[in-house]
Amino acid sequence: MIEFRPLGIEDYVERNSKPLSRSLEKLWLETFGMGHSAKLRMWALEAEFLKMLVLMTGARRILQLGLFTGLSALAFAEALPRDGHVIACDNDRENTEFAKRHFAESPQGYKIQIKLLPAATFVKVVTGPFDICFINADKENYSAYYDACMELTRPKGLILLDNMVMSGNVIEPGDDAARALNALNQRIRTDPRVENVLLPVRDGLMVVYKL
Repeated sequence: MIEFRPLGIEDYVERNSKPLSRSLEKLWLETFGMGHSAKLRMWALEAEFLKMLVLMTGARRILQLGLFTGLSALAFAEALPRDGHVIACDNDRENTEFAKRHFAESPQGYKIQIKLLPAATFVKVVTGPFDICFINADKENYSAYYDACMELTRPKGLILLDNMVMSGNVIEPGDDAARALNALNQRIRTDPRVENVLLPVRDGLMVVYKL
């Protein structure tokens, strides 16, 4: 991971932010133990930020493209009201089963619905509007997912795109995924339909407000 912050600042900001719930911490530790330590370095802070966005927007309905082990979906669920829900998709059966197990153990897991489908298929059949759309699927297709989410997100809703700096690889893109994300970052910045800010949280979180 490329360093954007002074050494030790990650620990400092985490110590001064709300801690993870027991359910999220358990899920985080198991995911960390699977060998994803670099990817999860700043995840606790991002999880709390995602929860904050739900609370600030009053979101009740969230679409998530790409599940991984379910960390972000559970973070969303913990901030949603009792009748709120997250509809998530992923085409990795192993990750999906892993996430389902942890959702079943969490008192907030009932708010999460999982579809075992590729994101490209799911966006064609799911019905909006959503308060928040979170994109964390295959990077080469992010631009298409962004277009789909523009249609699925309500006015004054949010579109969140994860991993938008790709460990700094977007600065001098050397592969298809980095080139795709770099182009999308520039495209979003000039999109007249939105306001946006790209935050250096974890691996880059693009926050898009639909006008």
